[in-house]
Amino acid sequence: MLELLVENRCFAGLHRRYRFPSRELAGDTVFAVFLPPQALEGARVPVLYWLPGLSCTDENFMQKAGAQRLAAELGLALVAPDTSPRGEKVPSDPEGSWDFGHGAGFYVDASQAPWSRHYRMHSYVTVELPELVEAQLPISNRRGISGHSMGGHGALVGAMRHPGRYSSVSALAPIANPARCPWGQKAFSYLLGSDHQTWQAWDASALLSAGRGPVGPDGRPLPLLVDQGSADEFLARELKPEALEAAAAASDHPLTLRHQAGYDHSFFFVSSFIDDHLRHHAAALLS
Repeated sequence: MLELLVENRCFAGLHRRYRFPSRELAGDTVFAVFLPPQALEGARVPVLYWLPGLSCTDENFMQKAGAQRLAAELGLALVAPDTSPRGEKVPSDPEGSWDFGHGAGFYVDASQAPWSRHYRMHSYVTVELPELVEAQLPISNRRGISGHSMGGHGALVGAMRHPGRYSSVSALAPIANPARCPWGQKAFSYLLGSDHQTWQAWDASALLSAGRGPVGPDGRPLPLLVDQGSADEFLARELKPEALEAAAAASDHPLTLRHQAGYDHSFFFVSSFIDDHLRHHAAALLS
């Protein structure tokens, strides 16, 4: 079922890219995995699912974030999916823009035609992909989830909509209030329709405000770690971390929101703070 596309030795572990036919996406898709050396020695290791951002693929994170060195030291697997379904039969942005469609699936389950056949990224990354890798690779069901930008939105919402599935959650520069920003409004209009009330179920700030913050397998609230660069060009218009901060305060949910002076939205930012996020997840997954 898994077709191995690439294998690279990395920090005594292995980076691999696989292709397989996804039931949720109704077509072939590609994902990457980093297996730390402990997994190659026979251990089943915990895993961090990383959701990439707009216009990215698994390769951006695996090649630019610099996460493998510490993941190998900690004994933590990394899994990164693509950001959307792809292929000639998969519809994309009608205007050919980069911020919706191929490379920009927004990690929701679409309810509107023609998107609903293929754009089920939420169920793919939270259910189908973990079931697959945990059955066929030396990876355990101790899971964390994180991501950048659109992927940060997907990680937060994924943890909130699946109580008990994850033991840790974090995000870097997430789209924290997509129902109230242009990127999210555009994608939600296509994928979910015009009923703005429906959008709230896919908005981390709205879910948190409604008391649906993420909880772990033990039923306790999962503390949120979020980093945001102060020089991020998308900060005010698209990301809106203040909405997440207000929602956490209103619902008394633990949130560490760190404003990082001078950092932008790029992988220079991600790579600067990825070790902190890996340690955040390792504290929960390896305890």
